[in-house]
Amino acid sequence: MLLRDGLTGLLTRFGHEVVAAVGDAEALVAAVREHVPDVVVTDVRMPPGFQDEGLHAAVRLREERPTLPVLVLSQYVQRAYAAGLLDSGDGTGVGYLLKDRVGQVEEFVDALAEVADGGTVVDPEVVRQLLRRRRDPLERLSPREREVLALIAEGRSNAAIAGELVVSEAAVGKHIGSILTKLDLPPATETHRRVLAVLTYLRA
Repeated sequence: MLLRDGLTGLLTRFGHEVVAAVGDAEALVAAVREHVPDVVVTDVRMPPGFQDEGLHAAVRLREERPTLPVLVLSQYVQRAYAAGLLDSGDGTGVGYLLKDRVGQVEEFVDALAEVADGGTVVDPEVVRQLLRRRRDPLERLSPREREVLALIAEGRSNAAIAGELVVSEAAVGKHIGSILTKLDLPPATETHRRVLAVLTYLRA
């Protein structure tokens, strides 16, 4: 409530008309549908769960109206929904700022104006975490290890892989061990780790 009232007063002071100031995600969605605002400012965490309701609502609103400018404020980077928000529409008119990294009031107001005008404003820390998330997990594998993993994904046994690649089963075993290590798979039974490797391959 303090943050909401503070933002309302700040935006009014800088000449903006605040058409609604609401306290939960459902009320946010309803207010946007009613008032059709020029720009939306929302926190990630909102009642009732104080998890990612505000960010989820922002993604919903951008799905309904892809050109709706939305600026999200957060204490942390919620990578899954942040990626969805930044990918929504054509990627314009969207912002994601970390609250403790906004150093000046003018900096925030300028960011809001840029988002409202169709620009994109993203905190560098958000960019860094999203790039880390989207990095190809298979990039550390050698071409032969990728080939072995592809054959595992086809359901081949070690013997069948050895026959296909014309190498020994021992060599296949070494490749598989290297694959599991490079993919940072947790220690478990060999079969379980093999399944996790296949799932990583399919997702990539």
